[in-house]
Amino acid sequence: MRLTRLLTVSALLTVSTALAQTKTVIGVSIPAADHGWTAGVVYHANEAKKAVEKMYPGAQVIVKTAKDANEQANQIQDMVTVNKINTLVILPQESAPLTAPVAAVKRQGVYTVVVDRGLTNAAAQDAYVAGDNKGFGKVSAQFLGKQLGGKGNVVVLRGIPTVVDNQRVDAFEAAMKAGYPGVRILDKKFGNWNRDDAFKVMQDYLTRFPKIDAVWAADDDMAVGVLKAIQQAGRKDIRVVLGGAGMKEMIKKVMDGSDKLITADVTYPPSMIADAIMLAAKNRTAGKALPKSTIIPSVLVTKGNASKFYFPNSPF
Repeated sequence: MRLTRLLTVSALLTVSTALAQTKTVIGVSIPAADHGWTAGVVYHANEAKKAVEKMYPGAQVIVKTAKDANEQANQIQDMVTVNKINTLVILPQESAPLTAPVAAVKRQGVYTVVVDRGLTNAAAQDAYVAGDNKGFGKVSAQFLGKQLGGKGNVVVLRGIPTVVDNQRVDAFEAAMKAGYPGVRILDKKFGNWNRDDAFKVMQDYLTRFPKIDAVWAADDDMAVGVLKAIQQAGRKDIRVVLGGAGMKEMIKKVMDGSDKLITADVTYPPSMIADAIMLAAKNRTAGKALPKSTIIPSVLVTKGNASKFYFPNSPF
């Protein structure tokens, strides 16, 4: 009888240990809220944490923000050793510096889900969730080319050096060349998805180029800096400024028609981090793999559909 009881206790302890080992612990590593879009990412990540832990009582979600790539690399290793995560959802600060650290975490047995800014080596990740960056660039080029009637001078403000930025810009240039060969791209510089940096880049463009017909600022925060530079310079030659990502202030301008330079926007929602966290929770709690790639389409926002994309309570 005593032996049977001891065996039963031993069996229960074994089951309890196995359950503890298989508990889904999701580490979420994202950039700090250093501009509007990343503020939206932080907001949606924390909302997803609350939703997941309510929906899946056995799951735990740990959200951490990092100010740069070095801090993020240290952070994800700490989450493995200290927090014992078995799933990582990461939106990298930059592609190249985070590729090796994410690959190292994956080799330790952590299931890795990369969001938005793809790594330079796809083998470092188990799954990828992102907006349609190629579509973002293509839709932007098609809109501007049509607005200019197929002729004119365009300046481009890029984001930061990432796979995401390369995909957007390459698609933009390819679509413009194929559909509107009469449109000339005067220059393209990094504005770092930051309104202050974009302001300085646009000031440089305004100084160097006496005739600019349109500006593609591949992010709404940068578009804010562009508009400020144009206003201060008093330039009247620029006919259209196109940003992107769906900042509520820009969507409101499109809805109201309150700024003649802002007549459209292109979606790239920060809520994709929540989509990734929810997908990870749903699949990993069931012991399943995520789809290798999940792409969220980019949509052109105009006055006709802008109300569908306006979220006044969002930080972005």
